[in-house]
Amino acid sequence: MSSNSSKPSPLSQRGPFRKRTLRQHVLRRLALVVPISALMIVLAKTGVIDTLTDRYTFRPESWFDDTALVRHLRVVVTHNGMTNIKPDCLLFVVNGNDPPTGSRIDVMQKTSGSCPGPKGELPKLFTLRIDRMNHVIMSDQGSPTQFHPMP
Repeated sequence: MSSNSSKPSPLSQRGPFRKRTLRQHVLRRLALVVPISALMIVLAKTGVIDTLTDRYTFRPESWFDDTALVRHLRVVVTHNGMTNIKPDCLLFVVNGNDPPTGSRIDVMQKTSGSCPGPKGELPKLFTLRIDRMNHVIMSDQGSPTQFHPMP
């Protein structure tokens, strides 16, 4: 018996069962991980991830939860062109004297930490009037005290 006929050489194996080198293994992983990472960075920078998260987490009962409503308003206000200020630099002040079915929320700009502007000031940008029962948001942006539907 010859030694060549007893065992096939590794080079003759084909298909999914052939041996891969470490280099091939690393290159295949990088070919998968790098484009997915780049896509996630682009989606995060453009705000698509925030919008999708808001779409799937904001429910009809969230209109009566101030925390969920403010989270939703932060996404809506920054993605519909009402302000170009970073979402982290917005402060939402809920008026506690309003009835539970409707409320006013002042949107202000933070000017501390990484937020630009004169330190220690909280300029008011606009006010939002929320009708929680009918799921309607009105804004006085551009016309103080005169409310109109949000863009």
